[in-house]
Amino acid sequence: MKKKIVIAGATGFIGKWFIAKYKHEYKIVALSRNKVKNSDFEKVEWKQVDLYSISSTKEALRGADIGIYLVHSMMPSTRLNQGEFEDTDILLADNFSRASQECNVKQIIYVGGILPKDEQSISKHLKSRYEVEKTLGSRETPLTSIRAGIIIGPNGSSFKIVQKLVKNLPLMACPEWTKSLNQPIDILDALKIIKWSIGNETTFNKPLEIGGNQIISYMDLLKITAKKMKKRRLIFSLSFITIGLSKLWVSVITGTSKFLVSPLVESLKHKMTLNPENSISLPIDYITVEDSVEKALYPKEKVPENPEFFPRKRKENTVRSIQRIYNPSNRSTDFIARIYPIWLTKKFANLIKANFDGEFIKFNFFSILLLELKVIKLRSDDKRKLFYITGGWLVKRTSLGWLEFRSVLNDKYMIAGIHEYVPSLPWYIYKYTQAKLHLLVMKKFEKFLSGVPKKYSKKIRQN
Repeated sequence: MKKKIVIAGATGFIGKWFIAKYKHEYKIVALSRNKVKNSDFEKVEWKQVDLYSISSTKEALRGADIGIYLVHSMMPSTRLNQGEFEDTDILLADNFSRASQECNVKQIIYVGGILPKDEQSISKHLKSRYEVEKTLGSRETPLTSIRAGIIIGPNGSSFKIVQKLVKNLPLMACPEWTKSLNQPIDILDALKIIKWSIGNETTFNKPLEIGGNQIISYMDLLKITAKKMKKRRLIFSLSFITIGLSKLWVSVITGTSKFLVSPLVESLKHKMTLNPENSISLPIDYITVEDSVEKALYPKEKVPENPEFFPRKRKENTVRSIQRIYNPSNRSTDFIARIYPIWLTKKFANLIKANFDGEFIKFNFFSILLLELKVIKLRSDDKRKLFYITGGWLVKRTSLGWLEFRSVLNDKYMIAGIHEYVPSLPWYIYKYTQAKLHLLVMKKFEKFLSGVPKKYSKKIRQN
């Protein structure tokens, strides 16, 4: 019987190639935020999923043998997204990990990034990849973590940026750190390793670093690409070009979104070669960088494409806010949920009164109910406290929307997340008043948690 493999991030570079190569060997369920028009697309089952929702993710993973997680920094999914991409990444990974355990998935396979071998402070992007790895592996489902540097192939996001730079710039003044070393791997070789790891218990709960046989610099990759494109390019380094400036000109010159450019550029400063302790020896005749670049530029086989999706309906003025809160005392989500209204009331000198009676958190301004949140006990546990947004003057839609406190990374951090919230205030008034105030309040609350006075803990015990 064919293994059932569910792929989160199926519409991305690696996901499309995996489906194209192995759709006849496995029963593949591809996940997407949008609904597919042709459900019989190349004999692959496409499912619409909201990865922000544990129940939606669990439904998508039901009956799966293997879960392949290829989700990276997602583009904004609501009109206003408050929060850093790395906090969103942790939340999504935690949802996938939770759902995988509840669905008895036998293995999660994650493709992330090689960790730096130098002493420079790790980039936000690579740190996020590592946090996702730890989050996915934080429960009982075995994790196979595959760490890669640059993966070269047709339509690969990183290589397309390199290709556009070579095409558009006769002269390239590169930052000094583009001399950092990397160990690129061809997409076809990467796919072989992913396939080899499926169901392979020797890969469980350990990092595997993968790369080809050649170690080159990013500047070398630009020169190789220019040669293959038959473009005469003057490529040299200048030490004074900053990361911020690099992001700007790469985004402008290539026409690529800053959401895609930033992770690549930030990672350039690191030496990303294989660590012998984490590398694997397989009988693979690795494709050379030169041949890989040639294939990416002039593919001889069909480049996989995504199916056609129904266009996304324009949503209301929805808001998603995901804030990471440092939790030095490893407080529980129940403690956080109970202390937050007590602290908020004191912070606003009783002008705004917040109270949690075990069923509802209610925020009142004198006699006006500003917001009402109902705790959902059946979907809450010691690592998560879930509240539905059920009423109040500040909310326009009460049929959907939730707030949660989520403990992540062994209780080191707490995630305070608001999802699918639709404010009743006019949009631009909300954006520059209530939304800004929420961020400020969360920062103040985080500072408070760094040294919770004993009187607060005593009051919670009394309640």
